[in-house]
Amino acid sequence: MELLTINNVWMMICTALVFFMHLGFSLLEIGLTRQKNTINILFKNVFIITIGLLLYCLVGFNLMYPGEFNGFLGFAGFGLSSPIVDGALDLSYNEGYTYWTDFLFQGMFAATAATIVSGAVAERIKIGPFMIFTVLYVGLVYPIAGSWKWGGGFLQTLETPFYDFAGSTLVHSVGGWAALVAVWLLGARIGKFKDGKAQAIPGHNLPLATAGVLILWLGWFGFNGGSVLSADPGLTSLTLVTTCLAAAAGGVVAMLVSGAMYKNLDLTMFLNGILGGLVGITAGADQMSPTDAILIGAIAGAIIVFAVAFVDKIKLDDPVGAIAVHLICGVWGTLAVGIFGALAGMDQFISQLIGVVSYAVFCIGTSFVILFALKKTMGIRVSEIEELEGLDGYEHGMDAYPDFRLNEH
Repeated sequence: MELLTINNVWMMICTALVFFMHLGFSLLEIGLTRQKNTINILFKNVFIITIGLLLYCLVGFNLMYPGEFNGFLGFAGFGLSSPIVDGALDLSYNEGYTYWTDFLFQGMFAATAATIVSGAVAERIKIGPFMIFTVLYVGLVYPIAGSWKWGGGFLQTLETPFYDFAGSTLVHSVGGWAALVAVWLLGARIGKFKDGKAQAIPGHNLPLATAGVLILWLGWFGFNGGSVLSADPGLTSLTLVTTCLAAAAGGVVAMLVSGAMYKNLDLTMFLNGILGGLVGITAGADQMSPTDAILIGAIAGAIIVFAVAFVDKIKLDDPVGAIAVHLICGVWGTLAVGIFGALAGMDQFISQLIGVVSYAVFCIGTSFVILFALKKTMGIRVSEIEELEGLDGYEHGMDAYPDFRLNEH
């Protein structure tokens, strides 16, 4: 009983840290975008976590963990139904946590996928269609996808099971594939591309963006540390070490590569390099040595610089670099499990590739159907005048900084 209590307290602390990541995402997104859209971005982020928890309670948890099912789709019923023995909560549910802690920890993950999309579509998506998309993607798509691995589905039952410790694919690329589709369907912000070349649209508050990244790094202690699913001293401490080393390596390499390519020390590349390292290590944080973690993070940091340039080159407008960070580094981190660490080998690499492709097909297909239907019925992009003058006034009737309003066009 004492061990369960210790494990459960650790899992609740990790739950709080993952919740705290939503503040990090919010600050990062508003920092890298213009002040006239600040309220809009904050509203979306608050909506995502509130509606996400409600949906995960009503349908998501039992879609993701349906018990015995066909490996592709199962549902254990609406709402939460805790295991009760002799009129009290069954504390033998799991040696690492109670049923309630399990739900809340997983629920915090669920909302993250839509938050990734929020940053990519910032400054030009209508709030109503985005909210509908969030309900469908967080309520149905994410938990179905999650069931394929974490719910004991077909990827878990492969001869060499697909491995994703904390969600490089199950969380980050699930959000990243949807972000890619959404950005493509929306089109670029006015002024982003001129004569075929990408133009910088500076964010209005890099101190907030920096604070957001450091908060996300702190939150990753819960994201990866909690994915041990207990307070096991060996595994949790190793996981936190590999997580931090990958983040540090990602940041340093992104700084160096971008500095060599562009002849300046770009803070935003530095910050996204840290995030790329974090996303990259997430699939195998418990399997890697410190050296493996540094290599995975370093490669992710280099990937960030080239991926951001590539996204611009194909004329996709991603204001916060979500596609490079969460999708491309998520895929890299997932494949890295088959290259580095305790599970390295051709069989594991092939299983990782099967997982990446399976999620790509499902997430691209579902997000396209949802967003294309919304585009054809309600429209998903604001008008030109709304975009030029800012979504805060038109969508919300308020200003984030009413005493410091600038003329931003």
